[in-house]
Amino acid sequence: MPWFVKLEEGVVDRARFDRFLPDHLTWVRELERLGHHPSTGYWRESLGRNGSGAGGMLLFQAHDFAEAEAIVRGDPLIASGCVSWILHEWRVVAGELGRGRTPNGEPKSKPDSKPEPDAEQKS
Repeated sequence: MPWFVKLEEGVVDRARFDRFLPDHLTWVRELERLGHHPSTGYWRESLGRNGSGAGGMLLFQAHDFAEAEAIVRGDPLIASGCVSWILHEWRVVAGELGRGRTPNGEPKSKPDSKPEPDAEQKS
């Protein structure tokens, strides 16, 4: 499955954001249970629109862009209007996540190889 990245920026005050954070974390655990391999976090050094350091990223897998967008729209932080967001399909070309996979996330096929003959077949 291809990888997707949701970038977000907080647009509400911290108290409102924090009310929806437990639901967001439950939602991420559900993505993990469903096999989307999510990783999420926030920008430590960046100030969001509300000036309190809001913003972050979610990396996850989905079958296609339509499924990825549906997943993102289910995020309680988005549904509650706490963040603005943008979604990208991320084509991995090198590194740990891309090892053994094509840029669209599918396993690389192995070249055909002939099996070694058994010892009895060697004469």
